[in-house]
Amino acid sequence: MTDSAKRPAPILAAGGIVLRGNARPRVAVVRMRREKAWVLPKGKLMPREHPRDAAKREVLEETGHDVSVHEFLGSMSYAVEGKIKIVQFWLMRATGPQVRDLMDDVKAVKWLPLRQAIDILTRPHEKVFLTHVGPIALSHAKKARHAKKTGGKKLPLRLRKGSGRGPARVASVEHVIAMDGSTRPNAFVKALGNWIGRVTQSALRKAG
Repeated sequence: MTDSAKRPAPILAAGGIVLRGNARPRVAVVRMRREKAWVLPKGKLMPREHPRDAAKREVLEETGHDVSVHEFLGSMSYAVEGKIKIVQFWLMRATGPQVRDLMDDVKAVKWLPLRQAIDILTRPHEKVFLTHVGPIALSHAKKARHAKKTGGKKLPLRLRKGSGRGPARVASVEHVIAMDGSTRPNAFVKALGNWIGRVTQSALRKAG
């Protein structure tokens, strides 16, 4: 039996970097009731469910807000009880007021400026991930707001992709590998991260 055959299948999950507000967007973070942890809204995929659909469903359940789904922002993976969990994230915008009660597992939701949202997160790997993709999310939101105001006119140099200044310098897709304190990164985890990076970049090139 090969090493790959012995490895358990990864846990697949999806979620959102959810923004609310225009001039100064706030980021949604949720407090889990049992763990007493502040986390990004996300959850496991149901059988045969597309990650994008799962992300929107989980965000509605955990924040109580209906959302519009926009750019794919990236993914992160980390060890959970001997398995690798892979979570994909999309940029989302909350549309209107809260439309349903929070699910039982969630005690509260907060809308915070990016820096405060990063600081309040309990899990180090989520802090790292939001540090990477948060500026990208805000940059996309700023571009969309500018396009809406100007009717699609050309963006200022500082907002154009590849201009070398501001948040646009950050890659459009991030993959963050995070391990708990008892687990050391190994060749499989490193290879997994490289593979996810290649797949997401290839998908975006085809979609573009």
